[in-house]
Amino acid sequence: MNKTIPLLNDPDWRRVSALPIHENNEALVPASLASSGLHCYPAYYKLGIPNAVPECHMRRGVYQRLLTASRSLPAGLTLLVLDSWRPYSVQQYLYDTLYNAIENHWPDKPATELEQLTREFVSLPSTDPSAPSPHLTGGSVDVTLVDEHGLMLDMGTQFDEATSWSHTAAFEQLDTPTAHEQKVIANRRLLYQAMTGAGFTNLPSEWWHYDFGNQLWAWYSGQPQACYGPTHPESLESRWRKEIDRRHQ
Repeated sequence: MNKTIPLLNDPDWRRVSALPIHENNEALVPASLASSGLHCYPAYYKLGIPNAVPECHMRRGVYQRLLTASRSLPAGLTLLVLDSWRPYSVQQYLYDTLYNAIENHWPDKPATELEQLTREFVSLPSTDPSAPSPHLTGGSVDVTLVDEHGLMLDMGTQFDEATSWSHTAAFEQLDTPTAHEQKVIANRRLLYQAMTGAGFTNLPSEWWHYDFGNQLWAWYSGQPQACYGPTHPESLESRWRKEIDRRHQ
């Protein structure tokens, strides 16, 4: 059986945001470039969330590591990317939606506690070059596993389900897991070992969230700095302008 998923602490966001970023200007690439070994299903776009994009963009280094992770899986299994680079407006929408849901459930909780509960599953929206939201860097990916029929494996909770059972190591804490829970444990371990083996780190509160190159990755991997700051997919118009400028130099 795969190794146990370690029980890690939640990030200290104040210290995470203080880590320096030395941007390497690596380009964003679409996950749909992969002809095999990687599937893409832009979940937020499919759900109709405002301003969500119909593609999963990620840094080139992230893309290459996802292919490595997927190729390490047992035959018949493939990585499915559900989300990666995320516009600021989508981050704000997700944060506000969860914050409001928690506030409606616990109207007497102070704002600081509501923010803490929200940040367990959605990072604070930020375009600050020194402390961007992880998904805005192109270094965060939300992934799961699919079988040879393209069906998602049972991970115990749905993607983006804001419950304690979504914590990556939650089922590892059970003393006598049922047969179904043992299957969930095995599936999460497969995903965790494939992703961490390819150089990613995991956000402990979300079994689906992995990072490379950004501040969250630097925090959990013990690196002194990040190499991915905030970025944006380059538009066709922008590329044309660069080419025109180059030709007139």
